[in-house]
Amino acid sequence: MGFSQISRIWMVLAACVLTLFSATLLAQGAPGGKKYMELSPAQPTEPGKVEALEFFAYSCTHCAVLEPLLEKWIKGLPADVVVKRVPVAFNASMRPLQQLYYSLEAMDRMDLHAKVFQAIHEEKKRVFTKPDIVAWVTAQGVDRAKFEAVFDSFGVNSKTSRADQLVNAYKIQGTPSIAVAGRYVVSPSEAGGYQETIDQADALIRQVRAAK
Repeated sequence: MGFSQISRIWMVLAACVLTLFSATLLAQGAPGGKKYMELSPAQPTEPGKVEALEFFAYSCTHCAVLEPLLEKWIKGLPADVVVKRVPVAFNASMRPLQQLYYSLEAMDRMDLHAKVFQAIHEEKKRVFTKPDIVAWVTAQGVDRAKFEAVFDSFGVNSKTSRADQLVNAYKIQGTPSIAVAGRYVVSPSEAGGYQETIDQADALIRQVRAAK
């Protein structure tokens, strides 16, 4: 069995475990009926803005469901609210998907972001390892050499390392999760559903803006 096959197996196992974990949380709901978690200590955020971080994984089924709801929500947010996506890697096999996100961002090809979810979850394509990712991105019309150079660049690797730090700082245990103002974290497990997650994040943002 080659390295590529082993990586695929680990990727599938990670996705299955993550989906099972998230599904269990959805069934349990939040302790005491609370719809969000409070962080201690609070984390630093972008000055002058109300910052929301979406922690996601392309391999996560729940993230694929939340994505169109999130995109619609983002379009209606006030100008002082900034939403940043943070790709999560709970193990080394998920790192290429982190690199994929930051590569698309660096190349100004975020039009492919939703298409990655579609490829994995609707078209059942294997877009998990670097060779698979490069092949898929190239099929979308992206220059192979330029993409590979960005994919392995210092900038992308620095951002993946920063993403890992944020996952630890925000105590993220499952995806999707939305952190608001460095102080609150809401997810389907706390809020009780996908639209409820968006609604709770929106309410927290209004609360933070009102207190400014």
